Amino acid sequence: MENVLFPCQSFLVLLSLDELIKHFVVVVVVMLLRLVDSRDIVELELKQLDCEIVIRKKEALQQQQPTSPPPPAPVYHSMMMPPPSMPPSQPVSPPAPSLAPVTAKPAAVPSSSHPPLKSPMAGTFYRSPGPGEPPFVKVGDKVQKGQVVCIIEAMKLMNEIEAEKLGTITELLAEDGKPVSVDRPLFTIVP
Repeated sequence: MENVLFPCQSFLVLLSLDELIKHFVVVVVVMLLRLVDSRDIVELELKQLDCEIVIRKKEALQQQQPTSPPPPAPVYHSMMMPPPSMPPSQPVSPPAPSLAPVTAKPAAVPSSSHPPLKSPMAGTFYRSPGPGEPPFVKVGDKVQKGQVVCIIEAMKLMNEIEAEKLGTITELLAEDGKPVSVDRPLFTIVP
């Protein structure tokens, strides 16, 4: 196991690489909790390789349909736990309730038998590179694999979404300027 010298104010701490990674993950999770708590974010889901972090406020649980079984209590996932020798950071206060309830709009259902291009992340869907500019693609356009078809803004970053295959856009399944969640269908591309 590799050890890392870590400067800590006026002294050096020798941490194993595993301990350093665990500490880093705890710090990132605490920062994400504070971000969600301080913003009008109802749900935050991050997936990276085999690590998944899901943070939901109570409002996200209330948005689910009443016909489904009652959802479990909010869960915070992390692949690693902090080492017991580390003091806990500042306690995180529970999320403040939102004043205006958010209504969830059902996702457009593709009418094609072809699998849709799905959103790889949660964020705001944009069809064009900027306000007043033409959309990247429209129904009937032929696209190449790797061609940019839209942008999803997530945490103030503009993420270009590329076509996964060669084909023709036959359906637009997301509304411009509206939020999308992970795996929400965006377009249908027929080869």
